[in-house]
Amino acid sequence: MYCIDSLKTNDIPEIEKILDQAFGIDRHEKTAYRLRDGVSAIGELSFVGRINDTIKASLQFWPVVIRDGQEDRDAILLGPIAVCDDCRGLGYGLRLMEHGLNIAAQLGHKRVILVGDEAYYKKVGFSRRLARGLEMPGPVDSDRLLARELVPGSLMAVKGVISKIK
Repeated sequence: MYCIDSLKTNDIPEIEKILDQAFGIDRHEKTAYRLRDGVSAIGELSFVGRINDTIKASLQFWPVVIRDGQEDRDAILLGPIAVCDDCRGLGYGLRLMEHGLNIAAQLGHKRVILVGDEAYYKKVGFSRRLARGLEMPGPVDSDRLLARELVPGSLMAVKGVISKIK
C-alpha cells in the first residue's frame, strides 16, 4: 500500500538515486537547482511516498523570494518531485503534490512556483497564466514556468525575479 511520510535524513541516498534516474546526473546545473544551492528544503514540506517501506517517490519544497525592486514576496518552489520508473502513471506523484500543497497552505504559505509541464501540473492547480509576471534568474523555457496561489489573489499583479532566499 502506498503511503506518504515525512522525509528523513536516512532517506536522502535513495532519493538521490530516484532523482538521478528521473532527471539525470546533470540536474544540478538547471536554473531551479541554483535557487536551492546552499538553502535548506522546508523540513515540514519534504515528503516521500513509500510502498512496504521502499521509497517510490519524493517531493520537497524550498523557500524563494520574488523580487520586484520595491517589495520582496515570499514564495515556495515545488520540486524536485520524482517517481520511480516502476510506479509512473499510477498517480503517486499527484497524491504527493496534493498532500504537500495542502500542508503548505495549512502552514500559511501563499504562493508556489515550479518549472514543469503545464499539462501535468494543471491537475493540481498550476498555470502559466499565474506566472506571467515572473522570471527565473537563468535560462528557463517561459512556457514551463508555472505558479499556483494557495491564497486566492496572492499572485495578482505580482511581478519580479524569483530569487534565492538569503
